[in-house]
Amino acid sequence: MQPNFFEMAIVKPFRAYRPLKELAAKIASRPYDVLNSEEARQEAQGNEYSFLHVTKSEIDLPAEIDIHAPEVYQKAKENLNKMIQKGWFFQESKPCYYIYAQTMWGKTQYGIVGCASVDDYMQNIIKKHELTRVDKEEDRKNHIRITNFNAEPVFFAFPDHTELWSIMEQYIKKQPEYDFTLEDGVGHHLWVINEDKDIERIETLFRTEIPYTYVADGHHRTAAAAHVGLERRKANPFHTGNEEYNYFMAVHFPASQLTIIDYNRVVTDLNGYSASEFLEKLSQSFIIENKGAQEYKPQRLHNFSLYLQGEWYSLTPKEGLYNDNDPIGCLDVTILSELVLTPLLNITDLRNSKRIDFVGGIRGLGELKRRVDSGEMAAAFALYPVSMKQLIDIADTGNIMPPKTTWFEPKLRSGLFLHSLE
Repeated sequence: MQPNFFEMAIVKPFRAYRPLKELAAKIASRPYDVLNSEEARQEAQGNEYSFLHVTKSEIDLPAEIDIHAPEVYQKAKENLNKMIQKGWFFQESKPCYYIYAQTMWGKTQYGIVGCASVDDYMQNIIKKHELTRVDKEEDRKNHIRITNFNAEPVFFAFPDHTELWSIMEQYIKKQPEYDFTLEDGVGHHLWVINEDKDIERIETLFRTEIPYTYVADGHHRTAAAAHVGLERRKANPFHTGNEEYNYFMAVHFPASQLTIIDYNRVVTDLNGYSASEFLEKLSQSFIIENKGAQEYKPQRLHNFSLYLQGEWYSLTPKEGLYNDNDPIGCLDVTILSELVLTPLLNITDLRNSKRIDFVGGIRGLGELKRRVDSGEMAAAFALYPVSMKQLIDIADTGNIMPPKTTWFEPKLRSGLFLHSLE
């Protein structure tokens, strides 16, 4: 059942704070959650412009500091205010939309940057597919509370829409405001949608023809932004609903343009089995093919690869051991858990078990091989990527994916646009 007119998605234009064109490439940084403090310290070294001074502000404090200490959030606020005061950022003269595009592996994806609604999040018009952890959510709440900004965008998807795309195309044909390629080879491009008729039409199309949007990446930032908005409402006796804290910044991509890559698993031990015993146990549920020393990548849904004692194997579950009509049961992460991790390895809590780790597919199969060959891990499993259709089916049915199921690339860069809560 589709929502009525008043329940469709709100995506609002806003007066972004943006970096000067000549500083955009120096300011743009990787998201806060893809690198640790030491990596951030090294990445920002010698670059006073790096937005990591805001999103990973502990890099400007003593190395031993707790990254959740109040001083870290205060330092983020101080650094951001300094960047604005120095004129590295300016605020748009009127509310606009933006197109943020990224080019990776010869493919470009184009998203509309606009503000999503706190009410949409609470009413499930913004669909989720992952659970959030309280500690990670509180960290992002504190960052927003203290800085008074949505400093990093969240990554949303929406159903493809012909007219919205045609409006975007008009701008994409023009010279971008920002256009640069960073050290990882990913290109970043930004256009400003500033024509009043286009701004009005985009807002109308979302309100009347896009029933839902979907959190692709950034569940903790999304939840944090929404809950800070609710806090501000309660604290404001003159609340009207039009305040900026009722909205938070997101990049909305047509679903067909997005790429989900594999999210793989490595395990520390075989639960007491020898390698041959483990393979024998696996053969009860899987058709196993030995691929030797040659790296083997899963070729299709419900095909896995196993790396064990220097050899790669193809694993295909036998018929009748999974249900393709169940949106969760048909996920390869579920099949692996139900046929291998739980019954054979006794790994039942993916969120907290110390015997399993997760490796984003961006690191390649070589990273799985390295971790097993080093003796750090006993075995590695590579999975076929989840599809956007699977993600949307799960979100639409109100289900939640198991932990560490989706890995989106490329990641959004931070610091190219900011949203003030005032």
